[in-house]
Amino acid sequence: MDFQTAYTTYHSLLQAIAYRMTGSLADAEDLVQDVFIEYSKLHTNDITHPKAYLARMTTNRCINYMQSARIRREQYVGTWLPEPLVSFHTGGSDDPSDLYDHTETVSYALLVMLEQLSAVERAVFILRGSFDFDYSEIADILGKSEANCRKIFSRANDKLHQQSPVLPDNTAQAVPLATAFLAAARGGSVDALVSLLADDALLTSDGGGKVRAAIFTIIGRERVHAFLEGVAAKGFFGESQSMALINGQPGIVFYRDGRPLKAISFKLDAAGKRIEHLYIVLNPDKLQRIG
Repeated sequence: MDFQTAYTTYHSLLQAIAYRMTGSLADAEDLVQDVFIEYSKLHTNDITHPKAYLARMTTNRCINYMQSARIRREQYVGTWLPEPLVSFHTGGSDDPSDLYDHTETVSYALLVMLEQLSAVERAVFILRGSFDFDYSEIADILGKSEANCRKIFSRANDKLHQQSPVLPDNTAQAVPLATAFLAAARGGSVDALVSLLADDALLTSDGGGKVRAAIFTIIGRERVHAFLEGVAAKGFFGESQSMALINGQPGIVFYRDGRPLKAISFKLDAAGKRIEHLYIVLNPDKLQRIG
């Protein structure tokens, strides 16, 4: 397969792998660009399985990146959250049912939870869980045995399930909660927002040291209520709000002066009736790609 055909065929796949591995669209783009630059220098007609070859190049680069990224994130101001993948319904509707994107199988909550895994565990979980690579393919990509890859996937799955189900199977339940949250935000009603939260709700915000945000995760509905009351008078709700798909599930983007101010994602409780975790991304570097 010639270079141009390989680029056209596999660029989106490699970008998706790299984003899930790094949690950063910008870093994913840089890593994939480097992969294709290196690939362009090879005798590509001699490569029998270009998909596996490119996936191996991308995955290994991401593993190296993640090992160094952990050091940088330990020095990050406040809590580091992944860059949200945001899309909007072309018709401009606020109805979340119009926003479904069934191609996105990794919810924002899961992307956050993936940070618990080692780089290798994350790679195996993503390749198998998101892209359905065979264990034999994953073994070839990582240079490990097939049996070892099965054990790594099982271990990663167990780690993630210790907290809660990790698949975004509650999208339908998220629709009324996201709609109610948007209505409350537009009305500026903190009490209405808090009524949607579980008793043990969490709020995690990421300002990256560039805008004000809670340094640590806020625990419990009463403390979240107090926090939201404190920031509401300081323009927390922005000038306008828009429903969006954030990593395949309903979320909300807040705007000020026509620019994204924050993106809010939700993790629901097991029953899908209350919001268990609010993820608020305020770091402007992570909002640049939002329309």
